[in-house]
Amino acid sequence: MAQFLSRSRASLLCRDITALAIGRPLLSSLQRNQWQQNRWSSHSPYSPTASATDSPRKKVTLGSLQSLYKKGEPITVMTAHDFPSAHVADAAGMDIILVGDSLAMVALGMADTSEVTVEDMLLHCRSVARATRAAFTVGDLPMGSYEISPEQALETAIRFVKHGRVQSIKLEGGKEMAPTIAKLTQAGIPVLAHVGLTPQRQNSLGGFRVQGKTLKSAMRVLEDALAVQEAGCFGMVLEAVPAEIASIITKKLSVPTIGIGAGNGCSGQVLVQVDMSGYFPPGRFIPKFVKQYGNVWAESLRAIESYRDEVKSRQYPAREHTYPIPKEELEAFVKEMDKI
Repeated sequence: MAQFLSRSRASLLCRDITALAIGRPLLSSLQRNQWQQNRWSSHSPYSPTASATDSPRKKVTLGSLQSLYKKGEPITVMTAHDFPSAHVADAAGMDIILVGDSLAMVALGMADTSEVTVEDMLLHCRSVARATRAAFTVGDLPMGSYEISPEQALETAIRFVKHGRVQSIKLEGGKEMAPTIAKLTQAGIPVLAHVGLTPQRQNSLGGFRVQGKTLKSAMRVLEDALAVQEAGCFGMVLEAVPAEIASIITKKLSVPTIGIGAGNGCSGQVLVQVDMSGYFPPGRFIPKFVKQYGNVWAESLRAIESYRDEVKSRQYPAREHTYPIPKEELEAFVKEMDKI
């Protein structure tokens, strides 16, 4: 191995000397390292800064989100749960990337969000943060990590910012969560609230039921929205609320609403990436509000089945996928083998 690396370095040095002799610029140390990795490594370098298709985009901040809101330009939000899903969401120009606790189901195979832990969320937040260059990142506080007291919520939120590397947090609940939201914002941690249908509380709501379908229920959603706004949240998710109610509430507020199953009268929209991209097998239930924009499952299945077939038939790897060896070195190796 040492001899192999020495040959590689010698080859690069010779190439630099040749380039210098004919007036070409020398490769930088970074370029040499990238060349060597591309040429010899068993993996493909995967970095959000290495993609030729990436276009520079200004970092999204609370200020720029507020600017979008004031201009009436819808705010785009997408969930991500790992490096690749965050990388593509950021490259696609999402304003906000949410590391939602929905990863419990779509990434970890759990039955619902109540099972996911703080440690689970922090791992996924770090992965998403590494891929995100422009979008504003939000980490979802999981059930049991913030409801006991504002102090518990602050402790968890600090971990999300320090160790999860996200820029803000999201938590579910209305009026009862106002003191907690105030505690976090006073400590300098931006909060995205979540009212309407709150999935972490599905058991007390009788399941995933639409909220705001009656006068009493709609007033409760409005009161919750006003309370979390007063507490200092920079915006709120409005989930599973009739479009007309969501639109009226949005107009009543002075912070943006991010709708999910709440119509297009909200200040922005969010969807779970796995749902909208079609990264699931046929027959899986998806909510009514989801529009499927792609079929990642079918394309992935086609690619993997093609790989399987080519391996079975020995079509892959073809000659272009292998590394060459000088003829004399191969002959010398064969002779040595014959001696064994």
